[in-house]
Amino acid sequence: MEKKNNTFFHLLGTLPRTAWIVIAGVVVGMILMAVILSSIGNGNAFSIGTDDRIQITPTQIRSIERIGEWEFLSVSDEELVDTVRHGFFGDDELVRIYYGTIRLGIDLSDAQEGWIKTQGDSIQVLLPPIKLLDEDFIDEAKTKSFFESGSWNAQAREALYQKAYHAMKQRCLNAQNIRSAEDNACAQFFKILTGMGYENVRVRIQRTPRPQQGYSDPGKASQ
Repeated sequence: MEKKNNTFFHLLGTLPRTAWIVIAGVVVGMILMAVILSSIGNGNAFSIGTDDRIQITPTQIRSIERIGEWEFLSVSDEELVDTVRHGFFGDDELVRIYYGTIRLGIDLSDAQEGWIKTQGDSIQVLLPPIKLLDEDFIDEAKTKSFFESGSWNAQAREALYQKAYHAMKQRCLNAQNIRSAEDNACAQFFKILTGMGYENVRVRIQRTPRPQQGYSDPGKASQ
C-alpha cells in the first residue's frame, strides 16, 4: 500500500506546470460556484454592475474658480458727441469723437455657493450673470476733437466725456450682446468640463431680470 502511495505522489510530481494551473482553475471555479449557489439558496442577490454617479473634486472646482474674470464678448464702439454754449456774440461748439471697447463676461468670485455640483451622472453648473468687466472702457488716448470753437474748461470737457460714456454703455449693453456673451460662456464651460472627461454637462447662467437659457449637449437633448 505504501508503495502505491509513493507511486501516486511520484506521478503528481511529474505533472507539467500547465496541468497544475488547469487543476487550480477548476478547483477555484468549483469553490466560486458553490458560494454563488449558497447565496442564491439563502435568498441573497448576486450581481455585478457599475456606478454611473460622478464626482467633481474640490481641487477641480478651485482650479476653475481661479479663472476669475472671463471675457466672452468684446464690442468696439465710437461716439460722436457735442455740446453748444449760447452767447451774446454767438454760439460756441465743441464736438469730439470718443473710442472705447466694452468687455462683457463673468467674474467667478460672484458665483454663489454650490455653483457647480453633481447630480447622478450629470454635472450642473450655474454661472453668475454677465456683466461689464471694465468700467473704464473709453480710450482717452484715441479721443479726437472733431470741431471746437471758443474756449472750454476742464469741467465742460468732463461733461462731454460723461455724455459719450453713457451713450456708449447704452449702445453696447443691449440684450443681443448680453445674450451672445451668455451663449459663449455656456459653450466655453461646456467645452472645459467635457474636456475633463465629463459627458452629461448642463450649464446655466443666473438671470437678473429676464429669463435665461442654458446650454446642453445637442446630442443628448433629444434623449
